[in-house]
Amino acid sequence: MTRNPILCAIDTPDRARAQRLVAALAGSVGGVKLGLEFFTANGPEGVREVARGIDLFLDLKLHDIPNTVAGAVKSALALDPLLLTIHCAGGPAMLRAAVEARGARRTKLLGVTVLTSLDASDLAATGQAGPVETQVRRLALLAQQSGLDGVVCSPQEVALLRQACGPGFLLVVPGIRPAGAAIGDQKRIQTPRAAIEAGADYLVIGRPITEASDPAAAASTILAELS
Repeated sequence: MTRNPILCAIDTPDRARAQRLVAALAGSVGGVKLGLEFFTANGPEGVREVARGIDLFLDLKLHDIPNTVAGAVKSALALDPLLLTIHCAGGPAMLRAAVEARGARRTKLLGVTVLTSLDASDLAATGQAGPVETQVRRLALLAQQSGLDGVVCSPQEVALLRQACGPGFLLVVPGIRPAGAAIGDQKRIQTPRAAIEAGADYLVIGRPITEASDPAAAASTILAELS
């Protein structure tokens, strides 16, 4: 393993708490994820302040008409995120508009397939028939064909997508829970080591790290299990 694959999810609207967590985790994780909860409360300036000096996964899950998403991508690039999320369900024109807006910048665009809080019954309630894995594979291939750099998927679909999309396609995986950790609101989960062995590139881990008495030690323990 040549880099730290752990991206810590800082899921809080509290800027001061987020800053403390990022400071505590410096050197123990490969980057941090800031999403809608933090972004809505603090805006781009809050993101810029908290993520200074560390790789940023900006998890905004953009989903709108192509022109609007293209504009949002251009705005997000000012924060120089390592990773930025787009909902695959927005369709190929929207995905291609996001890629065009990104241009040659270093930011990698990730398609969101099926949220890890959803299972087959949830998909059925929205009119999407068939197993979760089928929908995830369909959306991942759409993302790849549209020029995205990778997708967000649950650990249970990593092996499937690695086979379908090949070795150069980024697989960023939430729903990671170390053995013995609380499941919370996730439904499709896996341990860190199993996800990496299946082919995950990055692991998004939140509460098992952020709610630990020593977040840096918790992150280091998980990293050691991966070595």
